[in-house]
Amino acid sequence: MPSNTSKEKADEGLKEVLAAVDSMPDDDRAIGQRLHEIISSNAPDLVPRTWYGMPAYADSNGKVLCFFRSKKKFGERFMTLGFNDVAKLDDGNLWPISYAITKLTDDEEAIIAELVRKAVS
Repeated sequence: MPSNTSKEKADEGLKEVLAAVDSMPDDDRAIGQRLHEIISSNAPDLVPRTWYGMPAYADSNGKVLCFFRSKKKFGERFMTLGFNDVAKLDDGNLWPISYAITKLTDDEEAIIAELVRKAVS
């Protein structure tokens, strides 16, 4: 019998992601919780996991598609939402793959939801 099914891995990954978010400073934690909700609801097939201690979401091949990190991680003045090369965000010869976040309003949430949907398309 396999020691760890896909469902068990996903459940464990979700626990790790939620623990990573819970360990963030209060202002980052609120944004992190919302980012988790936005990513999970707009790309339900992505598997939550941690990646270098950061909340991340992987495709069915286990490749991290997107991640976010607290400003505390590297002593920055903002949180970061990033996308890796498996994200389908290509737009010509130059496109952004990393975003600074200082606050989430409805406008930013809509932009992030669209980015996540495009990334997995």
